Amino acid sequence: MKAVVCEKYGTPEVLHVVEADKPAPKDNEVLVKVMATTANAADARIRGAVFPSIFNFPVKLAMGFKGPRKKVLGVELAGVIEAVGKNVRHYHVGDEVFASSGAAFGAYAEYCCLPENAVMATKPQNMSFEEAAAVPHCALAALHYLKKGNVDTGQKVMIYGASGGIGTYAVQIAKAFGAKVTGVCSTANVELVKALGADEVIDYSREALSKENTTYDVIFDTIGKAPITACVNLLEEGGMYLSAVHLELSRILEGIKLSVKSSKKVIGGVAPYTSENLNFLKSLIEEGKLKAAIDKTFSLEQIREAHAYVDTGHKKGHVVLKVNRNN
Repeated sequence: MKAVVCEKYGTPEVLHVVEADKPAPKDNEVLVKVMATTANAADARIRGAVFPSIFNFPVKLAMGFKGPRKKVLGVELAGVIEAVGKNVRHYHVGDEVFASSGAAFGAYAEYCCLPENAVMATKPQNMSFEEAAAVPHCALAALHYLKKGNVDTGQKVMIYGASGGIGTYAVQIAKAFGAKVTGVCSTANVELVKALGADEVIDYSREALSKENTTYDVIFDTIGKAPITACVNLLEEGGMYLSAVHLELSRILEGIKLSVKSSKKVIGGVAPYTSENLNFLKSLIEEGKLKAAIDKTFSLEQIREAHAYVDTGHKKGHVVLKVNRNN
């Protein structure tokens, strides 16, 4: 089979397409023929060893110091189950699935083995493989943080980075929860964020948050770049500032300081992924309340070009990689 390997950290040029042995599922695993995966910002950060300074050592201790120990990256996928281990009961050959491979990676290949209890579900019937592949990683993160913020009907929610991978889902999920949503993005992405259902859109290149008059129950920073002080000042008492990205130490300390001084909360941390939440997202998709915003699509052989595009920081939503043909 074809697979993309990353032998060392660096630019997209460190990624190589090679011929590898097709894996065989263990007794508790399924073998998925990968139809599509994504060039995700998480994969790009790992490939480039782009970690906040305070996390650099622990992340490399876990991942590998000179390069990823797990050479085949890829954190999410959609495909067809081709074989199952003898102890697998829930899935069957021919099932169309979408999944987060998470820290196990492995989605940058024509075939991938996943345990039956992986964060996996049958694919929504109203989504293509390319669309479904772009759901697990970012949509699960968006759902986790919005639940953490107790987003509910009638609340005012700001999504900072509303046109990004997590942000495009956060806008839609918050709307599905009944919130009034304000999206923050650049000029080029205003129309996209409106199309996703945002009630209001702030162009951060034209309007400074410090000059906003509206207050919010929840402000969700999906990219880790929102000005924390300005955001906390815009929160109602008891409101929450949520960050989906590991922050630099200076921003963490600033958030703690602001939290101590008021009833407002600054919340971050790692988002746990579950099959239960993935099935909840599937229900939203099948109800027409959630869709994937696909920016560009590349082939697996174009992995370097796809990662180079992600590295520009200007992608809208998701960058998809077609892996196998659906025939």
